[in-house]
Order: sequence, then structure tokens, then C-alpha cells
Amino acid sequence: MAVIRDVMPAFDLLQPASAADAQKLLAKHGDDAWVLAGGMDSFDWLKDRIKKPKVLVDLSGIDEMRGVRASGDGIEIGAMTTLTEVAQHAEVKKNYSLLAEAVEHVASPQIRNQGTIGGNVSQDARCWYYRDGWPCYRAGGNICYADTPVGRNREHAILGAARCVAVNPSDAAPALIALDAKFVVQTSKGERVVDAEDYFVGPEIDITHLTILQPGDLLTAIRIPGTWAGAKFYFEKVRDRNVWDFPLMNVASAMKLSGSTIQDIRIAVNAVAPKPWRLKAVEAAVKGKSADAATGEMAGKMAVEGAVPLQFNAYKIPLMRNLVKRAIGGVQEATWAS
Repeated sequence: MAVIRDVMPAFDLLQPASAADAQKLLAKHGDDAWVLAGGMDSFDWLKDRIKKPKVLVDLSGIDEMRGVRASGDGIEIGAMTTLTEVAQHAEVKKNYSLLAEAVEHVASPQIRNQGTIGGNVSQDARCWYYRDGWPCYRAGGNICYADTPVGRNREHAILGAARCVAVNPSDAAPALIALDAKFVVQTSKGERVVDAEDYFVGPEIDITHLTILQPGDLLTAIRIPGTWAGAKFYFEKVRDRNVWDFPLMNVASAMKLSGSTIQDIRIAVNAVAPKPWRLKAVEAAVKGKSADAATGEMAGKMAVEGAVPLQFNAYKIPLMRNLVKRAIGGVQEATWAS
């Protein structure tokens, strides 16, 4: 558990009124700056005195980064929009209910009232070694304490690990990947728009970050095209407790059906790898097949190919297999012998 310390380290608090001003401040201060959105992740770091930025750039006064609005044939969600606003927005609930359901599974109502969509997809790894200030790979050291004979790794990765075995903890991320969302990032060179799945990076690319954001970059909005509006959606999250807990695993899928035949599909899981894990091979394999239990069974087995469990997380392999099966074939009613 985190060591309780006395007070947060001192910092300068800067409160820009526009996204452009915020980006300039971040670019000016570089590694010394810290972005403060809803604060749900930030205050943990600051109170534990693990992160000691010299400057906090508070985004709470930037109105242009809030709200849900029409954008082309879809919608755009400001990065500072709270999770509660996203979950309760009429357009999101009507056409993109996958996202509404995903964010409703984040933590508790109080946290959703404060936490933002941008913060949820940009939060840092939750590995307790890293969060407690141990000098692991992700913190700039030369060891992964979770991946040792005595390491505690029940919540860690079974796929995509490269030295670091911490997982991405976001609930919104797999839903946004399934919806083919685009992330809008302001940089010193202008606006950059990336696919949701490309916003996240694994340790083989950058072991100290979970996203592509570099000093001076600012996530300002998330755009969801109308491509998957009204599709058949499925979201499920497994966690130790129904409130507060981060996922042991979650799954999100969007399917277009012709009758019971899968015409197109996008499916992603999270908390299985250092980044949200899109199942492209599964998507290709199930297209043209019936969305039934048999197809789901096949997809589940394919999804876990190559999974490598650690000492305490082998349960994640059957869990992932069954979540993928349910996301495609549906939840089957239990039958009992008389």
C-alpha cells in the first residue's frame, strides 16, 4: 500500500482559459508541467509525493474542452467532459450506448461526477510497485518487480508485455476503440488526429508512458464517427468489487448484423496488456459467420492464443476467453438438468 506522507509538494498552479493557452504553457514548461483534468489520478500521485511537478496546468476553466456536440456524421466529446455527462447524454445513449455503458462502470458516482473522459483514457498505470515509487522499468529503473519469483502480479498482463507487465486500466478505452473513435491532440506543431487504438502505446515503444502524449501535447477532444451508430453493442467488466475497482478485465464490441450473420465487427479488451488490445484476427475470423455460441467459442479460443500468464494471473486466460465468447455469441441462458 502507498505510504501516507505529510503534504503535497509545492507547485505553481496555472489556469489557462483556452486550449491554445494550455498547450503553450505545457510546451513552455515541458517535463516540469503536469496536466490536471478531473484530478482523480493526479491527486493520488501528488498526495503520495511520488510525482513532484513544478507546474500544474489546470484545465477546469477551458469551456471549449467540455460538452458533447455534433461533428460531421457523428459526435465530438470534449476531453474535459465528465464521465457522468457522457453517460447521461441523450445522443450517446441513443447511438453510442457502448460508451455510455463503459463509463458508467468507472469507479463510483462521485468519481464519475468529477473524472473526465480525457482523464480516463490518459491515466497512468496502476501497478502498486510503480505507484508506490519503486524504481521499476516504468519509473526509469532496471527491473519489473511484478515479474519476479516473489512479485505480486494478479492484476497484470498476459499479452503484449515487454519488460513491464503493468496493464492499461481504462474502461472507456476499449469502447472507444470499438467505436473507431479519433483522438484530437494539440501539439506545438498544430492539431494531430489519431485513431483511438494508436493513442495508446506499449512498453516496446515507450516503457515510461501509456499514451503517445509527449511534453507539450494536450488531448482536447474525442470524435466518434457515425459508422457504428446504432450497432449491436456489448460491454462487460469484471472486477473484485462492483464499485470503485479498476477492471481485472473488460471487453467491448460493436457488431453490424444481417439477420444473425456478422457483417462487420470491432472488438477490444483491456487490462490484459500494457495497452488496450484490439482483436483484429478475431474480427476477421468471425465476419460472415453467425453471431452465436459456436462462433463465440471459436473467437474466445483464438483471442487467448499467445497469452503468457504470470505466477498469479493464469485466471485471466479463461476469463478473457469467456468474455470474448459472450461479446460475440451473447450470454446464454443456463440450463439445469431436472
